[in-house]
Amino acid sequence: MLDPLERRAVFHEVNLGYDPPRAIFEASRCLECQEPDCEAGCPVNVPIQKMVRLIAGGRFEEALRAVKQVNSLPAVCGRVCPQETQCEKCCHLGKRFSPVGIGFLERFLADWEMERGRISDELPEPRAGKIAVVGSGPAGLTVAGDLARLGYQVKVFEALHQPGGVLRYGIPEFRLPNHILDFEIDGLRRLGVEIECNVVVGKLVSLSELLDEYDAVFLGTGAGLPTFLKIPGENLTGVYSANEFLTRVNLMSGYRFPEYDTPARAGNRTIVVGAGNVAMDSVRSAMRLGADEAIIVYRRTIKEMTARIEEYEHAVEEGVQFHWLTTPTQVLGDERGWVKAVELERMKLGEPDSSGRARPVPTGETFTMECDAFVVAIGTSPNPLIAASTPQLDTHSWGGLIADEKTGETSMGWVYAAGDIVTGSATVIAAAGAGKQAATAIHERLSGKRQ
Repeated sequence: MLDPLERRAVFHEVNLGYDPPRAIFEASRCLECQEPDCEAGCPVNVPIQKMVRLIAGGRFEEALRAVKQVNSLPAVCGRVCPQETQCEKCCHLGKRFSPVGIGFLERFLADWEMERGRISDELPEPRAGKIAVVGSGPAGLTVAGDLARLGYQVKVFEALHQPGGVLRYGIPEFRLPNHILDFEIDGLRRLGVEIECNVVVGKLVSLSELLDEYDAVFLGTGAGLPTFLKIPGENLTGVYSANEFLTRVNLMSGYRFPEYDTPARAGNRTIVVGAGNVAMDSVRSAMRLGADEAIIVYRRTIKEMTARIEEYEHAVEEGVQFHWLTTPTQVLGDERGWVKAVELERMKLGEPDSSGRARPVPTGETFTMECDAFVVAIGTSPNPLIAASTPQLDTHSWGGLIADEKTGETSMGWVYAAGDIVTGSATVIAAAGAGKQAATAIHERLSGKRQ
């Protein structure tokens, strides 16, 4: 890990990962449990015990092949998955000591391949069946990879000009460098997956038209519609949704202004609302854009925040400030229409709400904090374009598609969906896991194993 004072000023990757001796040592800590509960904690069913055993023996290529049989995105998952609440949480060694660094070991294998040259993939025998995948985020890429390995002809349609979805526009390069994502996507292309960008399904082409050409369609367009606070002043210049802020930084290279004329303004002080991983990405990006002060305001306490502890700790080390039990009530602007300050209200905690967390209760005490940029990172919902243009699709009241939680089947024949478009904002690995289930269901139906 780079020194905090150094990494707070750069956008290149700050977590340096394992070298081979460190990976072998870490893998050798595994207890080789008779019942590997860690594997039950992995949404994409990585054969963790086998992977760890092979790494401990220095058999890196075999370990990587074992992982890639089930996970199309090991370099991504090794970097951004919340292992501490999944596989590593189930590690028996963690009951008395630190758990085995499963996420770092998976990342090590993917990085080892990138450094030494791609291992050859055995191409499958072609199988009858064409599948269209709409969206190239974690769910879509997982479905594409799983079905391509089974021999199906797969084409991915992406609305943006580069593939990757939220992995590219929503996660900063200091956590997930674009060249890492490009390497993973290139691996899918080598399996035969075709990717076409700049295609807005529901606008340029309808779902029905796709079904005329393809045997099945998978919808993995995520949840890219930002949620706002609905307070006065949110229309001022300098107020961003986290989606816009991070897209400007990540996809549009805003941090390289004026080389790229797509700046993301941070100014002297940036305030970010929220305490999830997206809020942490936003506030740490603001610090790297040159903000003297980068501040998180959150209406609950650290106990209720949803961000990974690792991301919170990195933010603290880099100098991010936190104002707990605080919520914005209005955004104040200057005579030019730019944000200049935010009015905030102190909160206290009440009884738990529907989320299971303590409900924030207003106290009536307010104060004002000056700022040059204000970023709202309180969640997202699915873009309504596909649902609005396809009345055959049933949706929840909040806009998400209704789909079987085990198979991904929607109300429209031969149309499947999984990931954030179904659940709302969740983790990368949760979307990938749901994508694997949908890919299995598509295969079983196309091969006649299930009607």
